[in-house]
Amino acid sequence: MRKQLQMIALAVGLVFSHQSKAQTGDATFPKGELSTVKNHTGNIWLNELSVGDSTFDSSIAVATYDAGAKLDWHSHPGGQVLLITEGTGYYQERGKPVQIVHKGDVIKCLPGVEHWHGAARNSGFAYIAVTPTQKGKTIWLEPVSDKDYSNLK
Repeated sequence: MRKQLQMIALAVGLVFSHQSKAQTGDATFPKGELSTVKNHTGNIWLNELSVGDSTFDSSIAVATYDAGAKLDWHSHPGGQVLLITEGTGYYQERGKPVQIVHKGDVIKCLPGVEHWHGAARNSGFAYIAVTPTQKGKTIWLEPVSDKDYSNLK
């Protein structure tokens, strides 16, 4: 638990650093590599800032989405915290209404809960993700249907 709190504190510090630099046009972290993995729709860039290891369990990454891009349904055995740094996006847990999220919001994805997140149709979207890895890797499920995404208000 202490290690997770330390990693979250580090990530919060990174968010504030990222936000202040972004306001001046000098982003703290580059977008990273355009993802070629088949677990999303649209363009998503990923920059792995810190990979979990035996000392610091959580991985920390920056994800940057083009408008309308979204991840497939998935879950994290150890949970995940998303620190929204740019734009407007969506977060939805299976069986619950979609949440609209904005820069400055913090989302806590509980362990094992199926969910998806992505950019709004008319806005790019970015976040720093803190993902504990000791309990296993992300479990990828089916894509979010175009019908479900189009029905979002």
